[in-house]
Parts: sequence; C-alpha cells; structure tokens
Amino acid sequence: MKETEPKAKKLIVVPREEAVFRMDKNGTWHNEHGKFEHPRIIRYFNSAIKKDENGYYVHQETGECEEKVYFPHEDTAIFVVDLVMDGRDHRLILNTSDKTTLDQGELFIESDQLYLQTPDHRIKFSSQALVKISKFMEEENGEFSIRINDKTYPVGSSGKAL
Repeated sequence: MKETEPKAKKLIVVPREEAVFRMDKNGTWHNEHGKFEHPRIIRYFNSAIKKDENGYYVHQETGECEEKVYFPHEDTAIFVVDLVMDGRDHRLILNTSDKTTLDQGELFIESDQLYLQTPDHRIKFSSQALVKISKFMEEENGEFSIRINDKTYPVGSSGKAL
C-alpha cells in the first residue's frame, strides 16, 4: 500500500488594505457594521492572531485552504487582558490566550498607557488589566515600579523602556 503525501493547502493572503476588519487602540475588533459584540467571535479572532515579518494577521485553516488576513490596528495587536496571581506565581494573560510574565520584557509608560516590550511584541495593558495591576504599583521620587511579593519591576517613561 502506497502512502500518499498530504496535499498542500492553498495559501490565501489578504493584505492589510483589503481586510474587512480592524482593531482599535483598545483591542476592540470592528468591521463595516461596527464593533464586534459576540464574545465567541471576539475570542476566535484574538486566538487567531499571529505575527510574521510582514506584521500581525489573523490565521485560519479550513479544508484545503490556509488564510492569512493582515489587519490594521491602531497601536498594537497584543494586549494583557487579565492577571493571575497564585502565591509566588504571576502570569499575564494575553488576548491571544497566550501567557507571559513581567520577566519576559521591560515595562514602560507612553501616553498614560502601560506597556510590556518583549522581544516579539509591544504588549499594551487593557483597562481591566491595568486596574488589577495598579494595586502593585509604587511611586518614589517620580519613578514608577511594580512590586509583586519581593520582586520589583521598574517602569520606564516617555516611551522608553528602562
């Protein structure tokens, strides 16, 4: 019996200019009809975000096709949407459902927004995540930091990570 090689999927690439959806500066998805409302659709779009040398895109594989739709976004496509604080373990939950920690990058403030710059992404804290992490923020002599247990994470300013 001959083994058949898997059939290559047809790759469909939609450039940013032709995308029918976009993400605003708060991580909210929109199309021509307005803001996405259905939580399952929002989760699906967020979980499908990928990045390559051409930028962020929504990835989907169906049947014999693979689709990459590059989409416009106002600030960044990756957001901290929740925090998990379990004793000494603290994780940042991203809109993509991935997890990271504060150790993975450098914190900075730009235009009154908190970001974590990692080697792969500029990650913005959503309003909900900012409220949760604010109880760990400290200020001394105009310098901000986040202190969780006995670990301190400095926060840069003016768009420059420390």
